[in-house]
Amino acid sequence: MSTPFTDNYGRAFLLNAMMGPNAMRITEEMANFLSISPGMRILDLGCGMGISSILLAEKYDAIVFAADLWISPGENAKRFASLGLDSKIFPLLVDATKDIPFAHEYFDMIISVDAYQYFGGNEAMLPKLLPFVKKGGLLAIAVPGFTQDFPAGQLPKEVRPYWTPDWYFYSCAWWRALWEKEPGIAITVLREMNSCKQAWDEWLQSSNPYAQRDIIMMEAGAGKYFNIIQIVGRKL
Repeated sequence: MSTPFTDNYGRAFLLNAMMGPNAMRITEEMANFLSISPGMRILDLGCGMGISSILLAEKYDAIVFAADLWISPGENAKRFASLGLDSKIFPLLVDATKDIPFAHEYFDMIISVDAYQYFGGNEAMLPKLLPFVKKGGLLAIAVPGFTQDFPAGQLPKEVRPYWTPDWYFYSCAWWRALWEKEPGIAITVLREMNSCKQAWDEWLQSSNPYAQRDIIMMEAGAGKYFNIIQIVGRKL
């Protein structure tokens, strides 16, 4: 079995570019469930510092539109150019909750890794995004979540001290119920991802202040309730 692409990537580079559990590793696992061919146009929505986009461009030779709200296109452009990927990855500033500046049926696929939970946990987002995907194309997301549903006010004691509402963590069942409300998409994959622990462990090695804060939470045992949920839907 070949070594994962992520394992061969520069560790220091990845640690500096992570904004949460290792998005390159998560993207690599998710891509095993997708049909990605060279030249395919992919929108990476909420790309952060672009390590998910880098994986798609380098490993799969895809053309990637790396869209984010928090990281400037100029910063990402320099990062992609330093890797010789400026002809394959196009950085953009996009707020998914507002007008999306693309032509309809432009993308073969929309991908979102550790970002969709911030803007997509509602009934409006799927019908908003689907027009930009070709018929038969895919929308694939990976989001952090909980292994089960917890009633309001009944979070596990290991999680409770660290919980803030803007986590937007839900269960597989919660996401399935949401996506099944959209008639324009057929769910093809909905699963807990195998790379959850490794992606989290790698994030905790980062000097990012948020990673250092998360170490305390994970040492308290909160991680045993976490998963990373992959959802793939095909546009009908």
